[in-house]
Amino acid sequence: MKENRRSFLRKSSWLAGALGIGPVFTSAASPLEEDEFKLPTAIEQLKPALDGIVPISVEERKQRIAKAQQLMQQQQIDAIFMEGTTTCNYFTGLRWGQSERTFGLVIPAKGNIAYVCPKFEEDRARELINPVFGDEVRCWEEHESPYALIAGIVKDRGVKFRRIGMEERVRFFIADGVKKLGGSWEMVDATPVTAGCRMYKSAAELALMQKANDVTIEAYKAAFATIQPGMTQSQLGKNIAAAFEKLGFTGGASVQVGKYSAMPHGSIKPQKIMEGDVVMVDGGTSCQGYASDITRTIVVGKPTDKQIAVWNLEKKAQDAAFAAIRLGAPCEVVDAAARAVIENGGYEKNYRLPGLPHRTGHGIGMEGHEWTNFVKGNKTPIGVGMCFSDEPTISIPGEFGIRLEDCLYITEAGPRFFTPQSISIEEPFG
Repeated sequence: MKENRRSFLRKSSWLAGALGIGPVFTSAASPLEEDEFKLPTAIEQLKPALDGIVPISVEERKQRIAKAQQLMQQQQIDAIFMEGTTTCNYFTGLRWGQSERTFGLVIPAKGNIAYVCPKFEEDRARELINPVFGDEVRCWEEHESPYALIAGIVKDRGVKFRRIGMEERVRFFIADGVKKLGGSWEMVDATPVTAGCRMYKSAAELALMQKANDVTIEAYKAAFATIQPGMTQSQLGKNIAAAFEKLGFTGGASVQVGKYSAMPHGSIKPQKIMEGDVVMVDGGTSCQGYASDITRTIVVGKPTDKQIAVWNLEKKAQDAAFAAIRLGAPCEVVDAAARAVIENGGYEKNYRLPGLPHRTGHGIGMEGHEWTNFVKGNKTPIGVGMCFSDEPTISIPGEFGIRLEDCLYITEAGPRFFTPQSISIEEPFG
């Protein structure tokens, strides 16, 4: 199997979107030309890992819609509107995307959902729509207003509170268009409804996330076996993407080397791995739409005493964050626990460097970054079914950075990691 530059860049673009990070940059000066790229033995030996994957059922999606309607009643919202993005996919299995033409979905507090669609796209929409959730499609011609159709659906389903919730990814011109037509109607944030559903994962969702995490670890293990002095950032990135492909998935990772590992989301500059360099790899894949996000940090060759000490402090901070997780506790306590370890180790406070420059963790599910976060000020109670990354970073500008990242989920008995943590700077895989 060969992989050309176009294929690799396509995977890199997927990674950036899935994990909510900037571009995954590659070296334009790789000594391996496109037609010379061959799979190392560790990657060539990988086999597809597609067994046991169970998609989200129609019944579960019905339950999600019903929960959203319950939350709308509690929040005094008559209906919520969303475009054809991830939340639409979460409720209906349909993904449409966004363009200058409004396409979207109205979930009313009572009654069946309905779609708003450009007329010339109706046939394609009906191919994608599962009528079990509602088969009403209201279409607008090019000279007509889609906002009037949105307002009309809400009116027809019944108005009690005169409040329409807009999902967080709905663009301003759509929300504003509905508001102008609605008169005294209030446009409100639908996040308490949408995140109120999406934050709490079911057993089926956790199974898909577990698969994505397991596959990511296997891809990393194979790719890490190929690391050697003289290898470029681009070459290692290609090996990681190729490992995912051999396993039957699309995935990739950001690779940062040496002093650039102190930049949490990396640098645009081409990098070459040399003896003694820190190498930070941060990435993942997706299984039936559910993401993984894992970071492993190693040293090529013999690590210095300082590299070992910082790595060990980072591991201690990751452990402290995990230990702070308690059902009902506010999310911010987890960030505080990790931050205290790093600050007590002699590093700066309040995001200053050298130290921890970002929150300790983010929510994860259908998107690499989603509600809610382990961050100062977040009083959201930790609850069963929530999923987070645990990834404090220690960044030392001009020298190196260490990040260990594993994702976890909350059970009745407390937190559980999807993946074994790194053991030591020389043993990245538990």
